[in-house]
Amino acid sequence: MEKQGARKAAGPAAPLSQDPHRVSQSQANSLEGAIGRQVNDLRKKLGMTIHELARQAGLSAGMLSKIENGGTSPSLSTLQALAGALSVPVTALFAGFEEKRDVSFVRSGRGLKIERRGTRAGHQYQLLGHAPSAPVSVEPYLITLTDSSDTFPTFQHDGLEFIYMLKGRVGYRHGDKVWELRPGDSLLFDPAAPHGPEDLIRFPIQFLSVIIYPKT
Repeated sequence: MEKQGARKAAGPAAPLSQDPHRVSQSQANSLEGAIGRQVNDLRKKLGMTIHELARQAGLSAGMLSKIENGGTSPSLSTLQALAGALSVPVTALFAGFEEKRDVSFVRSGRGLKIERRGTRAGHQYQLLGHAPSAPVSVEPYLITLTDSSDTFPTFQHDGLEFIYMLKGRVGYRHGDKVWELRPGDSLLFDPAAPHGPEDLIRFPIQFLSVIIYPKT
């Protein structure tokens, strides 16, 4: 029986470079900072200078500069004038303010162990991430099989499922067909059909399973 090799944890991320022209972090998180960055981005996309946009919006160049730098809180009438000059709805100027962006970081070997139907000795599921605010549910699992003493059950569920083989060899059933998977092979399928490992050919068997389904 082959031994499962150790996995190396990811190295430290490269340090971020600092830009002296960017607003401070506390300012970047403010409504004024978010509006300023959006106005600046939209203006540059249109190829307009500060003076050109200020003239079309009926503002002074100094005032527009303060708005783009997050140094002042523009009135609703000013926002309407800027939106009209930029040809966007007023709501577009608030894009990016306090948008919730999920991130899930899991170190090597630290995935959350999950008890699923079929989880037993020699069958291990690790959930590798969770995104509660995403518009769809995504469940990435690292599945490791090291024991052939039990019959592996088949599954059926909604959504889509993607499998990427990492180690070993397995005959994976989907519906009435069995696919022999080796490292580097993948399957993307409708999981409403009965599916699951059927022929455990070479141990250790390890693969990624990513299940995607709509939130109810």
